[in-house]
Amino acid sequence: MDGFQGRRVKIFMKFLWESPSGPLAELITWLIFTYVMKTQSLDRDPIVVLSDVARLIRTRADARARAHGMTRAQWMILVRLEWQPGMSQNELAALIEVEPITVGRLVDRLETRGFVERRPDASDRRIWRLHLMPAATPMLEEIAKARAELNAMLVAAIPEQRLDGAIDCLLQMKTNLGADVRTSVKSA
Repeated sequence: MDGFQGRRVKIFMKFLWESPSGPLAELITWLIFTYVMKTQSLDRDPIVVLSDVARLIRTRADARARAHGMTRAQWMILVRLEWQPGMSQNELAALIEVEPITVGRLVDRLETRGFVERRPDASDRRIWRLHLMPAATPMLEEIAKARAELNAMLVAAIPEQRLDGAIDCLLQMKTNLGADVRTSVKSA
């Protein structure tokens, strides 16, 4: 391939290899995904399975919360405050993975229903500490009932020994990922 024809082939090959969305890149991507799909089903991929299970849990919990005129996020706030009274909105935001302003709006609604009370922090007047009110008790009982039913549904037909092993595996995965985050933050 000399001359003009050779240059055309070189330009075409350069386009194929260097273009991020060129035909060769698409072909390689297709080959990789085809190989992955043949060698490891997504049905057995831990990330996909965990994501699917988490989505199904959230969907069920959302439906239960809506039946009581609330959101799953509001339920999470009530449960967290039951376990750890006096948390700030920022602390709650970090735990339930939403912005502090979102927690503020959720707490506003809970406060309106008489479930939560904001109290000033003893050492920092900018911070409000959140505490449950007695009116939250019936809702917390409903949340506990919903959690028990969802847990029963989640582990139905799984022998206790296998369930213990599965929980151990999940806890190890949580540790593995948590350690990676701490290591990444320290090295940054």
